[in-house]
Amino acid sequence: MSEHSQFRLLGSKRFLPFFTSQLLGAFNDNLFKQALILAILFKLSFNADRDLLINLSALLFILPFFLFSALGGQFGEKFDKDLLIRRIKLGEVAIMLLGALGLWLGSLPLLLVVLFAMGTQSALFGPVKYSILPQALEEDELVGGNALVEMGTFLAILGGTLCAGILMASGGWASLVGGAVVLVAIGGYLTARRIPGARAGLPDLAIDWNIFRQSWVILRLGLKEQVPSVSRSILGNSWFWFLGATYLTQIPGFAKDYLHGDESVVTLILTVFSVGIALGSVLCERLSGHKVEIGLVPFGSFGLSVFGLLIWSLSGSIAAGAAPYDWLTLLAQPGAWGIMGSILGLGVFGGFYIVPLYALIQSRSREEERARVIAANNILNALLMVCSAILAIVMLSVLELSIPTLFLTISLLNVLVNGYIFKVVPEFSMRFLIWLLGHSMYRVEHRNLEAIPDEGPCVLVCNHVSFVDALLIGGAVRRPVRFVMYYKIYRLPVLNFIFRTAGTVPIAGRQEDEVIYERAFERISAYLRAGEVVCIFPEGKLTADGEMDVFRAGITRILENDPVPVVPMALQGLWGSFFSRDPHKGFFRRLWSRVCLVAGQPVAPEAAQPEYLQEQVSVLRGERR
Repeated sequence: MSEHSQFRLLGSKRFLPFFTSQLLGAFNDNLFKQALILAILFKLSFNADRDLLINLSALLFILPFFLFSALGGQFGEKFDKDLLIRRIKLGEVAIMLLGALGLWLGSLPLLLVVLFAMGTQSALFGPVKYSILPQALEEDELVGGNALVEMGTFLAILGGTLCAGILMASGGWASLVGGAVVLVAIGGYLTARRIPGARAGLPDLAIDWNIFRQSWVILRLGLKEQVPSVSRSILGNSWFWFLGATYLTQIPGFAKDYLHGDESVVTLILTVFSVGIALGSVLCERLSGHKVEIGLVPFGSFGLSVFGLLIWSLSGSIAAGAAPYDWLTLLAQPGAWGIMGSILGLGVFGGFYIVPLYALIQSRSREEERARVIAANNILNALLMVCSAILAIVMLSVLELSIPTLFLTISLLNVLVNGYIFKVVPEFSMRFLIWLLGHSMYRVEHRNLEAIPDEGPCVLVCNHVSFVDALLIGGAVRRPVRFVMYYKIYRLPVLNFIFRTAGTVPIAGRQEDEVIYERAFERISAYLRAGEVVCIFPEGKLTADGEMDVFRAGITRILENDPVPVVPMALQGLWGSFFSRDPHKGFFRRLWSRVCLVAGQPVAPEAAQPEYLQEQVSVLRGERR
């Protein structure tokens, strides 16, 4: 596994043109949308309720995600993705030319039509935007690529919003905004022309033009995905947008009524939140070890609730001044840094939460369904964003509760929603515990794990040093691993939950319990025939003195039934750590043990005799026990 930074992708032709094109699109959407809102508030003359028109504008942009995401998902399967992106970006140029005309004429109806067209273009772009990444990137680049996309998107949203405010405050605002959106759209199209070829996932797909029927079909496809972690990731992803929409919508009112600030305070909060999302997204790759690490999702969920509760608890800490605070004056007030830190934390943990979910949806959905699964995600995103608006209206207008109370409510709801997701798919919780173990009590290094095949069945054999060997191996290997372990260890409290959710196979000696013994080999065979990875500890027990015991013949029986490659592995540095049987383990080694997991080259099944495998593992282990 090579160590690299996701920022190296920005120098790659496989990624940079796509990244730039989607970033310019997000920037343009928010530049035009914010400019239209400001024009409604301050520039255009008409006989209508301005608040109603602003809400109508928000609806017109979200509505196409209900109507056309399913169509975008079908397009993303049927057509080559690079060609489809270029056509969609060319459509953006035409839409923005029409928008520039609407700004120049001061025609509100035309501008609202353009806003709806923008939403349609974004709805068609969304499925292909995320489904192209697994084709363009290697597996160990997928998290980094998603992190950059999320970082770029939120910074583009912030940049477009700020740019709109600057341009709308200038003389000749219509020409400036119109020219800017057209130029940015042209830039997005030109960069899209450099995106490398990306084949269609299902070129023979027959397009269903009934958008309502197909929306329902695609929504069911996503929520009934054969891989439970994918369908629940879609729910988790959409829930994040529910939270995000609630916070972002209430920021102006929160800044005015509880921070006693002016417009610059709103900009400050948006900036801090966006920077937090970008920072959390970038940190995801390092914390996940360059793989799709869904163990970060519970970590992110925990942070979202904690920092949401902190914002609620600190909301009354700013005293009102004689005049509204600007952003510099606000930061001089007691309590302001606590609130800003909580908003930053909310963004950072939001990044931890959302990036692994997107990467998991992309990596585990089937290629011929990926664009439609992402379309289902977009439809549900839009639905929950509308639900967030309804909840806000009920709590703030009908029940006349406060904005901090709304933040308290959604923070508590976050605990319930994600508790349900983690209960239905325990893999999230299991991976979190593994990730936590590998980043707290142990400092884990990996060497040559790329020797493990990316697909197809294989058996891993490793020395057995501690009670957490399986957790450390499972956290290091990219593929799900089915472990075979002594049934009494399997039944240990707390750890048993992890072992069960990981599909671990308990085994006993034939003389001890023949039923468990035979059932274990049946399950091992079933896993291998399904193309999975099985890990065994051929010593059959934990080492009592740090030295390796003789490898038993269980591997021989496994390979007689299913002749698959065998990858020897060794754990170094675990002897003397907290979970080993060393009677003399030291205090500091208990808390912070340096561990290395090293893999050798695969061994053909006909050569994988116990004695030979023991020799290979012994060489890999070396002198470091």
